[in-house]
Parts: sequence; C-alpha cells; structure tokens
Amino acid sequence: MWTLRGATTSYVVGVPDHNQWAQLIAWGPHAVTEGPSVVAPVGTEHFLPRADVEPLEYAVRGVRYASPVDLVISGPDGSDELRLVFSGATTGDPLHPAAGAGAAEEQLELTFRDELRAVRVVLHYKVVADAVERWVAVHNDGNDELRLHRHDSAGFTVPTTGGATVRYLWGEWNSEFQQAEVTLERGRLTIGSAQGITGHSYSPFLSVKDGGTAYGVQLAWSGSWEMSADVDTTGQLRIQAGRVSPSLGITLRPGETWVSPKAVGVCSAEGADGLARVFHAYERSLSRKRTPKVLYNSWFATEFDIRADHQLELARRAKTIGVETFVVDDGWFVGRSDDTGGLGDWEVDRAKFPNGLDGFIAGLNDIGLDFGLWVEPESVSPKSELAANHPEWILRTPGRDPVLIRNQLLLDLSRDDVADFVWTTLDRLLSTYQIKYLKWDANRPRLDSGDQRRDLDGRVVTNLYAILDRLRVEHPEVYVEGCAGGGARVDLGMAARVDTLWPSDNTAPLDRLRIQQGFRTGFAPHLMSSWVTDAVGTHDGRERSLDFRFRVAMAGVLGIGADLSRWNGEQLATAAQYIEQYKGIRELVADSKVYGLSAGVQYVGATRSVVFLWETGDGNVRGTLPTRPRRVPLAGLDPAKNYRVGDEVHPGSYLLQVGVRWDDSTDSNCLVVEALD
Repeated sequence: MWTLRGATTSYVVGVPDHNQWAQLIAWGPHAVTEGPSVVAPVGTEHFLPRADVEPLEYAVRGVRYASPVDLVISGPDGSDELRLVFSGATTGDPLHPAAGAGAAEEQLELTFRDELRAVRVVLHYKVVADAVERWVAVHNDGNDELRLHRHDSAGFTVPTTGGATVRYLWGEWNSEFQQAEVTLERGRLTIGSAQGITGHSYSPFLSVKDGGTAYGVQLAWSGSWEMSADVDTTGQLRIQAGRVSPSLGITLRPGETWVSPKAVGVCSAEGADGLARVFHAYERSLSRKRTPKVLYNSWFATEFDIRADHQLELARRAKTIGVETFVVDDGWFVGRSDDTGGLGDWEVDRAKFPNGLDGFIAGLNDIGLDFGLWVEPESVSPKSELAANHPEWILRTPGRDPVLIRNQLLLDLSRDDVADFVWTTLDRLLSTYQIKYLKWDANRPRLDSGDQRRDLDGRVVTNLYAILDRLRVEHPEVYVEGCAGGGARVDLGMAARVDTLWPSDNTAPLDRLRIQQGFRTGFAPHLMSSWVTDAVGTHDGRERSLDFRFRVAMAGVLGIGADLSRWNGEQLATAAQYIEQYKGIRELVADSKVYGLSAGVQYVGATRSVVFLWETGDGNVRGTLPTRPRRVPLAGLDPAKNYRVGDEVHPGSYLLQVGVRWDDSTDSNCLVVEALD
C-alpha cells in the first residue's frame, strides 16, 4: 500500500498479493483513512469475476469484463483483452521502496505489464495541496500495431454509504454552468462532449456528497471528453473520466507511448462549499498570480462598426472611471464588416485605423490605457484570402462540403504547418504591437473531422496547448483570456494556460449571477471574467440597479462592456466609485477562500474579507413595506477575533452566528470585513 498525503486528506492505494490490479484502500480526511477500508467488498462473488466488484483504480478489459472498464486495447489478432501483472512502483523524491500504508508520498507510479501483448501500463499519481492528479501512460513494447478503443485517464472510487447524490454542471449558449443533481441508487450517469471542444452542454466536472464529506473529479482536457458516475449492484460508486476516442480508435505503433490527460480528484470534509475551495486552491497553483487590471471591451458598444476615433472617445470615457486596459474586439482586421468574412486574414484594416494600429495604441497610451486585442486564430472565413491560398488547411471530410457554423470553418490544427501559422500570426502581432491583453476566442465546434484513423482530437488539443504554453514563455507580459462563444472551453486544461476565462456571453445581472454561482463550484474567481453591461436578461429580465450589476461583476475579474457613450454623469460617477473599490479588493477576490452565504458570497483572506450580497427574489428592494431587519451569517472568520464591518465592530462569533445586517432597502451590498486583533 501507498499513502499519498495532501494538506488535509489522504489517498491510499494498494496492489493485492495476486498483482493483477491496483485498488483504492481509502480516500478522505486523514483520520478517516487510518481506519479499515470502507470500499472493500465483503462476501463471496457469484457469477462474475472478483475484479467486477473490487474498487479498481484502473479497470482493464481482460481483468474486468461486465463492469465498466477504463482501457480497451486490441491487437492484430482481434482480441481486446489484457492480463496485466504488477511489476513495480516508483515513489516520489527521495526514491525508496514502498513500505506500507504509513509510507506517505507526493508522487507515485505503478507499472503493470502484459507479456503476451507486450504492453506496459503505468498509473501516475501526484498530490498538489489536497488534489490528486491521475493519468495513465500506455507503452507498446512489442512488434505489433495496437489500437486503443477506450482510454480513460482514471477511475475514482468514491467512498459512499449508499444513495449517492451526484452533482454536475449543464448548460447551453448564454446559460452555462447551471447546477443539477441526481440521486443514483444504482445505475449510471454519463455526461460529455463530442464537439471537439469542452462545450456549453456540460462541464467536465462531477461531484458526490456523502454525509458531510464531498468528492469531486474534473478532467483537464479541451477537446471531446466523457465522464461517468456508476453505482454498481453492491452500491459502490465510481467516477470515470477521459478523452473520447475516434470511432476507429487510436493507433499505437511499436515503440510508441500514449499518455492521457490528467483527471483531478479532490475531497473535502466541508461539503460542496469546501470542495469548491479545494479546486480553487489547485487552480491557483496553476496560475501566474497576475493582478487583473480593469478592462473595457468595446464590443457591445460598436460590434463590427469599429472606427479609431470612436474607439478613442470610448477610451477617454473609460479612463475617467478608472479603467486600465482597453480591448478592441472582433472587427479590427481586413474583410471583417460582419461575421461572414475576414477570419484568417489577420491584417489591420487601415480604413478603420487610418493611422495604423500602432498609431491607435499610441493614442491609448497617451490617454493612460494599455491595449488589448481579440483574435480567433483557429477559425477561417470561407471567402478569406487564407481559405483561397490554403484550401488544404481547412478541416473537412474529403469529397464533402464542410459544415458551416456561424459562417465560419475551422483550420486543421492537427497539421504542423497550420499550428506554425497560428503561432507565427500571434507572435507577429504581439511582437509588432504593444499588446498587453489577448482575448482568444473560438466560436464553433469541431464536427466534420475526416479520416477517423488519425487521432485528430489529440493532435489539435496538443498543438493548442503548445501554442498557449509558448505564449507564456515568449510573451510573458501578455495577459490571456480564454473564450469560446461564451463558456464553451472552460476546463482545467485551459485554466493551466490562460489567466482568465469567459464564463458566458450572457452578462444580464440575474442570469449572470446564476451562471457565476455554478462556475465557482469548480473554478476559482481569478478565472471568472465578468463585465458590467446594459444587457437585458435572457431568462430573468427583472430590472436590477447599476450597483447590483457592479457587485456581480466585482465578484470575479471586473470588466466594463457597456456603451459608455450612452451613460450619463451619474452612471459614470457610480462606475468610478465601484472601480476604485474593486481595485482595493481585487487581489483578495482573486486569492482567497470562497464561502457561499445564504444571500451571497464571501471571500476570506488572512486579515480581510469581502462580502457580496444580492437580492435575487421579489423582495422589498424599495423599502416600501414594513419588515424586520435581515441578518446574513458570515463564514470563515475566527470566532475569537474582533472585526470591523463599516462603522461597527463585532466579535467573530457574533458575525458567524448572527451575521451582518441587511435591511433590503437596496438590491445588493458589498461589505469589507477587517480583523482588528
């Protein structure tokens, strides 16, 4: 047995004496994992092999048959079975032999071999804070070509006592990150994406709550994926996470190795709220910890009607309210007067910028603003020069018309020459112009993919990640936002490579609040780009004040997207007030523990907290009816310390039990709580 110890939880894995598989021994808070296993089955199995009821860490067809498996490999003889045998373990630094359940390691590799098929499967583990990263490497050590038909990253057995409640995030464009749950007594729940991108429909996230302890799994992959929660007939719950294979599988030639993306499992004794905090801490460990600047994006003000003089006028207004970065969105390049042309021809439109983009940026710098730019480098317009000059670069099924989505096609990013074009384009723009902010968009899925004998999904995502990684190395000063028609590419793979993510194109206050609440269940506030706009709700169109809109956006990475030319002096003054307040709390919002409250959310730092409260019902927001004072209990404070909240001072115990007063005369509030001791 090996124990991987995190900050507050442990993950214990073992290999039985027969050496045929690895299995979970325990997973949970340290004290829980020190007792007997709660996942080992009891009694004698009938009709099925023992492996079909054991809590396997990685289930291979040929060892397990009837229950869900994680790996299926076929050879030239048509057989799809492996009979793996454990051949050794490598632990973290310093290296030493495995010694039993008390041997705590941060990293672990368990190697299994099938001598007949000449396949080596290595299970990888790494603990970061309280997160367990898992992935698998499959090595073809033989002389035959093999084919991978299923190839999950991991299977996480979740210690439950029965009747598991499985939670997930679903959505669609403009309605991402909606929270839902299902109780699985027995059976299987499967979510995923076959779109070649993470997708709006589901997030690669599943969580389970058992009593006060919660477990969660996410997949770090930005292509097609699948996750399942399966409760077998014994009541054992297991979560599988992995990439989706092409319909013909993935070819593994002699001497080649296939490596899965990471699946990340976390556990918290503090329930679903605590689970989110563990995921947030993990995601912060991946980040560059850049202080976000307040941006203005001109899209909602101008859409494709970009004129340099008008943009500079918006920039002057933005500067007066405290904005620090001005972002020009879609429409700055040649051929882009609407969404039917221009993509791929990444040259500045001189009709829109008579003094060139460098002249425009100089004007912004004179105003006192940094410059940001929108790009969609993976897409191409059918009537662009790029499409005419390189038709072979367009992703399509030979002999068939390519599928047109949003009047655009996709470049085949699996090709090295296309990946080189994308990198060269970005590098040229970032090297030529003083661009401090890059908004990378992707406004369509990858559907018609041609030859299924190749690993298109793997090559595309690998090249995408390589370009993003190179951006961080060669242009470290550029702050990168990931966007995909809203929140269609939000996952741990992107969270490790961009500075912030765009959760949704829906910026209406009540709709957006619900989206952000779902987003925070799996993703940290520093990743949550949020704008103040004039948008009317798609689903909930009830009016809310400008104060409410700002307090929603300030709970993430604040941006402004409204048409400032239409705002009056009072609105601009209100905006300036909130932007100034945000600058004083933005590092706290980005790097704190997040607690959900009965009417809002609290960000808790070492000595300060910020509390956002929102009236989301049809409450007494105008104060026209008699009512009693409302109290909202806080969280995460030290009960023995004293805290200042506005003009009042209260013990932490009082704030935790009784809370802060909110009389509902306003539709929202933002309070700073400061420790005095």
